[in-house]
Amino acid sequence: MAQPTKMIVGLGNPGADYCFNRHNIGFMAVDYLAEEAKATAWQKKYKSLIATGCLADVTCLLLKPQTYMNLSGEAVGDAMRYYKLEANDVIVIHDDIALQSGQVKIKQGGGHGGHNGLKSIDAHIGKNYWRIRIGVGHPGDREEVTGHVLGNFSKADRLWLEPLLSALPRAFPFALQGDAGNFVQALLPPSK
Repeated sequence: MAQPTKMIVGLGNPGADYCFNRHNIGFMAVDYLAEEAKATAWQKKYKSLIATGCLADVTCLLLKPQTYMNLSGEAVGDAMRYYKLEANDVIVIHDDIALQSGQVKIKQGGGHGGHNGLKSIDAHIGKNYWRIRIGVGHPGDREEVTGHVLGNFSKADRLWLEPLLSALPRAFPFALQGDAGNFVQALLPPSK
Protein backbone atom coordinates (compact mmCIF):
# COMPACT_ATOMS: atom_id res chain seq x y z
CA MET A 1 0.00 0.00 0.00
CA ALA A 2 1.16 3.55 -0.74
CA GLN A 3 2.54 5.90 1.89
CA PRO A 4 -0.37 7.38 3.92
CA THR A 5 -1.13 11.01 3.14
CA LYS A 6 -3.76 11.41 5.89
CA MET A 7 -3.92 10.16 9.45
CA ILE A 8 -7.31 9.52 11.03
CA VAL A 9 -7.16 9.30 14.80
CA GLY A 10 -10.01 7.99 16.92
CA LEU A 11 -9.74 8.92 20.57
CA GLY A 12 -10.68 6.53 23.34
CA ASN A 13 -9.33 4.40 26.15
CA PRO A 14 -7.95 0.88 25.56
CA GLY A 15 -9.50 -2.20 27.10
CA ALA A 16 -12.83 -4.00 27.13
CA ASP A 17 -14.08 -2.03 30.16
CA TYR A 18 -14.16 1.17 28.10
CA CYS A 19 -15.24 -0.06 24.67
CA PHE A 20 -18.83 1.24 24.78
CA ASN A 21 -18.07 4.41 26.81
CA ARG A 22 -19.13 7.77 25.40
CA HIS A 23 -15.44 8.78 25.61
CA ASN A 24 -14.64 5.99 23.11
CA ILE A 25 -16.77 7.22 20.23
CA GLY A 26 -13.55 8.03 18.35
CA PHE A 27 -12.44 4.37 18.48
CA MET A 28 -15.91 3.29 17.31
CA ALA A 29 -15.84 5.74 14.40
CA VAL A 30 -12.38 4.61 13.25
CA ASP A 31 -13.53 0.98 13.35
CA TYR A 32 -16.34 1.84 10.90
CA LEU A 33 -13.89 3.71 8.66
CA ALA A 34 -11.40 0.81 8.75
CA GLU A 35 -14.09 -1.54 7.48
CA GLU A 36 -15.00 0.83 4.63
CA ALA A 37 -11.32 1.36 3.78
CA LYS A 38 -10.70 -2.41 3.63
CA ALA A 39 -7.87 -1.65 6.02
CA THR A 40 -5.02 -3.96 6.93
CA ALA A 41 -5.26 -5.90 10.20
CA TRP A 42 -4.70 -3.78 13.30
CA GLN A 43 -1.15 -3.93 14.59
CA LYS A 44 0.60 -2.40 17.59
CA LYS A 45 2.96 0.48 16.72
CA TYR A 46 3.61 4.02 17.98
CA LYS A 47 1.81 3.31 21.29
CA SER A 48 -1.30 2.66 19.17
CA LEU A 49 -3.27 0.17 17.18
CA ILE A 50 -2.74 1.14 13.54
CA ALA A 51 -4.13 0.02 10.20
CA THR A 52 -3.77 1.36 6.67
CA GLY A 53 -6.56 1.63 4.15
CA CYS A 54 -7.93 3.67 1.28
CA LEU A 55 -10.86 6.08 1.57
CA ALA A 56 -11.95 8.05 -1.54
CA ASP A 57 -8.63 7.16 -3.26
CA VAL A 58 -6.67 8.60 -0.30
CA THR A 59 -4.28 6.28 1.54
CA CYS A 60 -5.02 6.75 5.23
CA LEU A 61 -3.32 5.65 8.42
CA LEU A 62 -5.99 4.77 10.98
CA LEU A 63 -4.86 5.17 14.56
CA LYS A 64 -6.32 4.23 17.96
CA PRO A 65 -3.90 5.44 20.67
CA GLN A 66 -3.43 2.88 23.44
CA THR A 67 -1.95 5.38 25.90
CA TYR A 68 -5.26 6.24 27.61
CA MET A 69 -6.96 9.47 26.66
CA ASN A 70 -4.79 11.91 28.63
CA LEU A 71 -1.59 10.87 26.79
CA SER A 72 -3.04 10.52 23.26
CA GLY A 73 -0.65 13.15 21.89
CA GLU A 74 2.38 10.90 22.47
CA ALA A 75 0.97 8.28 20.08
CA VAL A 76 -0.26 10.83 17.52
CA GLY A 77 3.06 12.70 17.54
CA ASP A 78 5.13 9.51 17.15
CA ALA A 79 3.10 8.27 14.16
CA MET A 80 2.89 11.71 12.51
CA ARG A 81 6.66 12.15 12.65
CA TYR A 82 7.36 8.63 11.41
CA TYR A 83 5.15 9.09 8.33
CA LYS A 84 6.42 12.68 7.82
CA LEU A 85 2.91 14.10 7.94
CA GLU A 86 1.97 17.65 8.92
CA ALA A 87 -0.60 18.55 11.58
CA ASN A 88 -3.08 19.58 8.86
CA ASP A 89 -2.93 15.99 7.50
CA VAL A 90 -4.31 14.71 10.81
CA ILE A 91 -8.05 14.29 11.51
CA VAL A 92 -8.99 13.55 15.13
CA ILE A 93 -12.43 12.12 15.95
CA HIS A 94 -13.55 12.63 19.55
CA ASP A 95 -16.48 12.98 21.93
CA ASP A 96 -17.73 16.44 22.87
CA ILE A 97 -20.02 17.18 25.82
CA ALA A 98 -20.67 20.74 24.57
CA LEU A 99 -22.68 19.32 21.66
CA GLN A 100 -26.07 17.62 21.84
CA SER A 101 -26.01 13.85 21.46
CA GLY A 102 -25.46 12.97 17.81
CA GLN A 103 -24.57 16.52 16.72
CA VAL A 104 -21.36 16.67 14.64
CA LYS A 105 -19.03 19.56 13.90
CA ILE A 106 -15.74 19.63 12.00
CA LYS A 107 -13.09 22.32 11.94
CA GLN A 108 -9.38 22.86 11.65
CA GLY A 109 -7.55 24.28 14.65
CA GLY A 110 -9.15 25.80 17.73
CA GLY A 111 -9.12 25.16 21.44
CA HIS A 112 -9.34 21.89 23.35
CA GLY A 113 -12.55 22.77 25.23
CA GLY A 114 -11.23 21.00 28.34
CA HIS A 115 -10.88 17.67 26.48
CA ASN A 116 -7.77 15.97 27.90
CA GLY A 117 -7.07 13.98 24.72
CA LEU A 118 -7.01 17.19 22.66
CA LYS A 119 -4.87 18.96 25.29
CA SER A 120 -2.28 16.19 24.91
CA ILE A 121 -2.39 16.31 21.10
CA ASP A 122 -2.06 20.12 21.12
CA ALA A 123 1.07 19.74 23.29
CA HIS A 124 2.65 17.22 20.89
CA ILE A 125 1.72 18.44 17.39
CA GLY A 126 0.27 21.94 17.81
CA LYS A 127 -3.32 22.98 17.05
CA ASN A 128 -3.45 22.95 13.25
CA TYR A 129 -5.04 19.49 12.94
CA TRP A 130 -8.67 18.80 11.98
CA ARG A 131 -11.19 17.84 14.66
CA ILE A 132 -14.44 15.96 14.18
CA ARG A 133 -16.48 16.58 17.30
CA ILE A 134 -19.29 14.13 17.99
CA GLY A 135 -21.75 15.28 20.63
CA VAL A 136 -22.43 12.96 23.54
CA GLY A 137 -24.53 15.46 25.50
CA HIS A 138 -23.86 17.05 28.87
CA PRO A 139 -25.05 15.42 32.10
CA GLY A 140 -26.25 18.83 33.35
CA ASP A 141 -23.84 19.09 36.29
CA ARG A 142 -20.07 19.65 36.02
CA GLU A 143 -19.51 17.20 38.87
CA GLU A 144 -21.04 14.42 36.76
CA VAL A 145 -19.00 14.95 33.58
CA THR A 146 -16.35 12.28 34.28
CA GLY A 147 -18.96 9.64 35.10
CA HIS A 148 -20.93 10.66 32.00
CA VAL A 149 -18.08 10.35 29.48
CA LEU A 150 -16.74 7.18 31.13
CA GLY A 151 -20.25 5.75 31.21
CA ASN A 152 -21.63 3.51 28.49
CA PHE A 153 -23.98 4.79 25.82
CA SER A 154 -27.61 4.32 26.85
CA LYS A 155 -30.30 2.45 24.92
CA ALA A 156 -31.73 5.84 23.86
CA ASP A 157 -28.29 6.85 22.49
CA ARG A 158 -28.28 3.83 20.20
CA LEU A 159 -31.10 5.41 18.17
CA TRP A 160 -28.68 8.04 16.83
CA LEU A 161 -25.31 6.34 17.38
CA GLU A 162 -25.65 3.44 14.95
CA PRO A 163 -27.06 5.52 12.05
CA LEU A 164 -24.39 8.19 12.58
CA LEU A 165 -21.49 5.72 12.63
CA SER A 166 -22.94 3.92 9.60
CA ALA A 167 -23.14 7.23 7.66
CA LEU A 168 -19.57 8.24 8.54
CA PRO A 169 -17.81 6.28 5.75
CA ARG A 170 -20.16 7.78 3.15
CA ALA A 171 -19.52 11.32 4.43
CA PHE A 172 -15.79 10.97 5.05
CA PRO A 173 -14.54 11.89 1.55
CA PHE A 174 -15.76 15.43 2.30
CA ALA A 175 -13.75 15.48 5.54
CA LEU A 176 -10.63 14.41 3.63
CA GLN A 177 -11.16 17.40 1.30
CA GLY A 178 -11.73 19.81 4.20
CA ASP A 179 -15.34 20.37 3.05
CA ALA A 180 -16.99 20.83 6.44
CA GLY A 181 -20.47 21.77 5.18
CA ASN A 182 -20.95 18.77 2.90
CA PHE A 183 -19.39 16.42 5.48
CA VAL A 184 -21.97 17.37 8.13
CA GLN A 185 -24.78 17.38 5.54
CA ALA A 186 -23.86 13.84 4.40
CA LEU A 187 -24.20 12.58 7.99
CA LEU A 188 -27.82 13.67 8.27
CA PRO A 189 -30.42 10.94 7.85
CA PRO A 190 -31.97 10.95 4.36
CA SER A 191 -35.23 12.90 4.25
CA LYS A 192 -38.30 10.74 3.75
